[in-house]
Amino acid sequence: MTAPRFGPEPAEDIPAFPLARNCPFAPPEPYERRRARTPVSRVRMLGGNDAWLVTRHEDVRRVLSDPRTSADRRAPGFPRFAPATEAQRRASFFRPPLNWQDPPEHTRTRPWLMRDFTARRAELMRPRIAEVVDACLEDMLSTGPPLDLVRHLADPVPSRVICGILGVPYDGHERFESAIAVMMDRTASAPRRGGAARDVRSLLEAVVADAARGRGTGLVARLVDEQGADDLDSVTSSAFVLLVAGQVTTSNMISLGTLALLEHPDQLARMTSDPERVPAAVEELLRYCSIVEAATARTATADTVVGGVTVRAGEGIVPVVQTANRDPDVFERPHELDIARPPRAHLAFGHGRHRCLGSALARVELQCVFEALFRRIPSLRAAVPLDRVAFRRESNIYGVRELPVTW
Repeated sequence: MTAPRFGPEPAEDIPAFPLARNCPFAPPEPYERRRARTPVSRVRMLGGNDAWLVTRHEDVRRVLSDPRTSADRRAPGFPRFAPATEAQRRASFFRPPLNWQDPPEHTRTRPWLMRDFTARRAELMRPRIAEVVDACLEDMLSTGPPLDLVRHLADPVPSRVICGILGVPYDGHERFESAIAVMMDRTASAPRRGGAARDVRSLLEAVVADAARGRGTGLVARLVDEQGADDLDSVTSSAFVLLVAGQVTTSNMISLGTLALLEHPDQLARMTSDPERVPAAVEELLRYCSIVEAATARTATADTVVGGVTVRAGEGIVPVVQTANRDPDVFERPHELDIARPPRAHLAFGHGRHRCLGSALARVELQCVFEALFRRIPSLRAAVPLDRVAFRRESNIYGVRELPVTW
């Protein structure tokens, strides 16, 4: 695969990617304008290379399911969301995890992990997840307001759940939560991001080593038993992506979703008046918030046409889930939060072979959180105005850094 070769276009005319959101719940306005005018267009990545920005729902969906695209981040033309050293671009300190893999490796690995993340398995976990949520709410109530919802609810719920699934001791949660935040930070230096990833890797290597000695539990122990001691590196890589994805995405959806409901009291009232509306509310919040900013990039492995534009082999592609989920050709009144919206194919979990492995689990976690939070603390409200909320504007997974609440 060769590096991308774009035609001559003045550098000053190529917008940067990613841009900051103007509204915490909506895509940056320039992306929305591009969806309407030039739905497939060039952007300059923060990491320095150029790529194709894809903004319409139909085109985003097509790219994510196109076998002529690759998710391998080591490819020369892969869109770089943050600067990296040359050494980091040429090599990886661990075996590529599931979300970097292409067939046939991906075809072998995903079913191996999927059995622990089916919709049926997520439903069987619902009582345990509800217990975790209730324990966090008890902590909130005993602590009393004001407090940070991220620290007391949004972070601990997914961390406890994914630790339980993997067999990772929860007492290391502060270590991996802090490291994951640095890994997601586009403004952090390459050495700092790499150090954070190695820290998480080191924690998981110890867990995998314990499992290899017969002292493990959960998914890690199962993978070690099935793979054998000769392939512990692949077990560690799988645990790495599951821990990171299982923590950071759900945590940010809890915080941003809670804030969205508090900012839309009419929709909150509709949800709390009938618990059966909670699943639909979760789907609408996933669409409305669209927290994934930089996890769906691809590289073309062969020439392909996207939205009438020819993308050459080796060129990077950035499908923008945020704009796809606000596409007026698919969603009526797309900029409104409407928990009664008819179910449509939002792309919050991606699409195609790399669709989020833990989507069923995330849905159950979010349903348990939003139902219990507003049932047990019905007077919950933000303790600061919206313009004083600290958002994760520099993160590849958008969300709230700190959400002071009271009741």
